[in-house]
Formats: sequence, structure tokens, C-alpha cells
Amino acid sequence: MTPCGEPCCLSLRARLMLLSSSLVRFSALAALLLFALSAGSQPAGAETGDVYVRAGANFKPVAIAVTPFIGDESGEKIGGVVGNDFARSIFLAPVNPTTFPETIANPDVRPNIDAWKTVNAQFVLTGRVLRPDNGHVAAQFRLWDVSTGEQVAGEQYTTETANARRVGHMIADTVFSRVTGEKGFFDSRIVFVEESGPKDKRRKRLAVMDMDGANVKTLTGGDNLVVTPRFSPSAQEVAYMSFGQADPRVTLLNLETGQREAVGNFPGMTFAPRFSPDGQRIVMSLSEGATSNLYVMDLRTHATTRLTDTAAIDTSPSFSPDGLQIVFESDRGGTQQIYVMSSSGGPAKRISFGEGRYSTPVWSPRGDLIAFTRIKNGEFGIGVMKPDGTGERILVEGFHNEGPTFAPNGLYVMFFRDSGGSGGPKIYMTDIFGHGEFLVPTPNYASDPSWGPLMH
Repeated sequence: MTPCGEPCCLSLRARLMLLSSSLVRFSALAALLLFALSAGSQPAGAETGDVYVRAGANFKPVAIAVTPFIGDESGEKIGGVVGNDFARSIFLAPVNPTTFPETIANPDVRPNIDAWKTVNAQFVLTGRVLRPDNGHVAAQFRLWDVSTGEQVAGEQYTTETANARRVGHMIADTVFSRVTGEKGFFDSRIVFVEESGPKDKRRKRLAVMDMDGANVKTLTGGDNLVVTPRFSPSAQEVAYMSFGQADPRVTLLNLETGQREAVGNFPGMTFAPRFSPDGQRIVMSLSEGATSNLYVMDLRTHATTRLTDTAAIDTSPSFSPDGLQIVFESDRGGTQQIYVMSSSGGPAKRISFGEGRYSTPVWSPRGDLIAFTRIKNGEFGIGVMKPDGTGERILVEGFHNEGPTFAPNGLYVMFFRDSGGSGGPKIYMTDIFGHGEFLVPTPNYASDPSWGPLMH
């Protein structure tokens, strides 16, 4: 490290540790049943799917009141999850419960619309939780439009009791989509590196959690160092790098069976794996002496194709959502910059031209943006740009922000920040317009997040 905190003189091994991300599907919600709840004649808004706010650079958050779900402790848990999700959504703003003008006794009955107007609520969410038997819960909700007094959404989910918390995320996703017209993102998971212990003896384990930091589950024991975990779109496997007694190699972990498999048998070190959109291939960087180049491997046949052949360090590749292009980081021009090329190889086009050095590019699932880390004057910024390099904007900036990963709807970015000193990294999220920033709470230090797609 230089005095400014920039990794200007890092070794090849350290340089290749710069991150990348790829997303996935986890296990399905067990025994889930879903049906719509109507309230007499369905209003026109519910039929046409009117959108109340467009997520964008200029918007005014929609005020929504999440009333307590009627029922036992499961109702309190589900309602709490929904309210917390909205509070982190940036586009929906929960109304302060202390200002609620009425207590909802029957969630099937239209609320007192005039009363809710006095606290500037634009929507009111009501719900209940039932116990059809000892092993299941049934959660119902209704979304009421205060401007019209009509119900604009309503569904019921029946699931095993252990999945009650996930139902809260699914309700939040449905309401978010109904109000914004965008896909939800709450019912998703993050794979990351959990870090514990003193800084000079940090223990790093592979872990997975809900997108809000709950339900952390470790996947490795911590005997070997693990970095850059990436989900497969099939949700059955995670690709990551493991440092044991030998050189680091890319490993595939089957989440259901726990089986691990080394990817290929390369003479050098493999780095920065990412899955293709269909989950059938991985693209990675392979070191060869003082250089590294990009390779793609078919996971079914193990056939490997070399994509770049330069005397530079090419690393951190990421597929476009259609699988036709790859964005990556390279110092072929003298400094770390971002390039785009065909996923079958060939000429590469540089797209980063701002001041500083650029790394860890990752393509948005929407295809419209590429997120990156920019190192400039000792500051580490997380930013986004269009695939042609235009429209660059920095979302957050400070000491050691790194490793962006997109939400499944492409509206949010997670990254990790290490503030230095004796502490360690933590995971944060922001929206792609930089309106807000939130800490993702974890029991220990956390880094290298990779955000998976919606589970439902």
C-alpha cells in the first residue's frame, strides 16, 4: 500500500484479488400456496396495473402505512419484515406508526380513508396471519389506495412456519412492484465472506444471508481462506476461490449436497470466477507468469476457451445479461481500466476514461449499467456507467469502498467498506441514483458480497 491507501504496487497475486460478482437463485420456498384476495368489485387500477411512482433520478417517495398484522407472534414478525423492507427501499417511505389515526381491527374492511389522509399516507397495508395447522402459517394482505379508497392488491401465502419471515419479503416485493412498476428485490440472498478475529489473524468463511442481513449461515469452516464467492443462476452451486496449501483455485460448492469440486486443472492460479447468465459456463482469469488472461469454461464438458492473449493483467470478467459481451478490468493501457469485448473473444474496447483507475466491473441484470470501483487520490468510489462508458456517476466515495454487486432488479448496489484501523469491512447498499445508503447488519465483519436473484 502507498501512503494514500491505493494498491499501486500490489503483487500480481494481490492485484488479481480485486473483486467481481455474479448472481443466483437459492432454494425454493417450501410448500408455498398463493392466491389473490379481492374486495368486492376489483377497481380499475388493479386491473390495469397503474404505476404510482417511477423509480428514477427524480422522484418523491410514496408514503405507505404498514399496520400491525392481526394474529399471533408470526404476524408481528411478518409485519416487521415488511416495514423494514420498505424503510430500506428508498422509493417507499413507511409512515411513523406513532401517528397512525386508527387501529385496524378487521384487515378485510376498508380503512378510514379520511383519517389516513390526515397523516399524508398514500397507501395503507393491512393483513392477518392464520394457523391452518401446527406446521403452517397463512399470511394475507390487502393494499389500499388512500386517494381512491380502493383495494389495489391483495394476496394470501400459505407456507411452513419456518418460512414465515420469507413471506414478509414476498409481500414487500408484491407491494413494491405494484406501486413502482419495477421488479422486487427483497426475497433474495447474499453470499459473502464472513470475517472474524483480530486484523492480523482474520478468519474468513464463506456465508450466505437474506438481503437484509438476517439468517446468516456459514458454508465453510474457516480452515482455508476464501474470497470472491459468486452465485450460480441455478442456485445449486457457488463458485469461489479457496487458498489452501496449494495455489488458489476456483471451487464449485453444491449448496444442497455440500460437495466441492475444483474447476479445471490449470498450472497457474485461477481468479475472479463469474457464471454466465444461463449458469452453464464460468469466465475467469488465469495467471501465467507476470500476466493473466481470461478464459471461459463449459461446466458440462469442461471445455476451456481462451478469450484474451496479452502481456497485461486481464481480470474481473462479468457477462452481460444476454451473454453476448464481457466487461473486464485490464492494465493493458498502462493503468487499470475497464474494457468490453465479445464473450467469444476478439478486440476489446476501453470504456473508462475518467481520472483515476477503475476495477471490479459488474454488469447490471437490466443490461443498462456497469458498476465499478474507482480509485482516485486515495479515495475509493463506487459508481455506475452505461456500457459504452457514458453517463458515469459516483454513488459513494471514501476510504476503501469496493466490490459492487447489483440487486436482481438492477436498482440497487451492494458493496463493502473497510474504514481502516483495527476494525474490519462491513456491507452497505445504495440505489443506482445515490439517494440513500444503508448498512447491511451482520454479526461479524463482512466483505465480497454477491447478490442473488429473486427466489420466487
